[in-house]
Amino acid sequence: MQNEVIHYKRARFSTRLPIDRRYTASHYWLLEEESGIWRVGFTKFATRMLGDLVEYDFSVNEGDAVTLGQEIGSIEGFKAMTAIYCVAEGEFVGIGDGFGSDITSVETDPYGRGWLYQVSGKPDPGSVDVHGYIGFLDATIDRLLESRHSAGDTNDES
Repeated sequence: MQNEVIHYKRARFSTRLPIDRRYTASHYWLLEEESGIWRVGFTKFATRMLGDLVEYDFSVNEGDAVTLGQEIGSIEGFKAMTAIYCVAEGEFVGIGDGFGSDITSVETDPYGRGWLYQVSGKPDPGSVDVHGYIGFLDATIDRLLESRHSAGDTNDES
């Protein structure tokens, strides 16, 4: 069951979403590796919005207490720079393996080698299963498409 995915395609975006994870509206995934230990990463959609990744920084250390929504680092891509937020409450366990050897794994293998960090504790109570995340994706992509169409409507006939 671990390798089962749902194929998702909307507009010009497509991905395979693992069904064994929880997802947040802010485009993170959480995978419970063992009881209370959560591996966290960006979804493919999040990495697409960032572009090619070039730099990262974590402001917390192994063993630090973390809270839901806390800014714990940042990551910079060619398209954008964003904060990395904690999507669980508990103790910071450490950063993902991909950061040490190859930051591009965060974008090329976001559901595998490219995970961001681990937390021991409780996941975001607002996280949803893969079907709930598809709803988040649909709404996000609809907003992006609508804003592009609105921005393209510059022909005023007044």
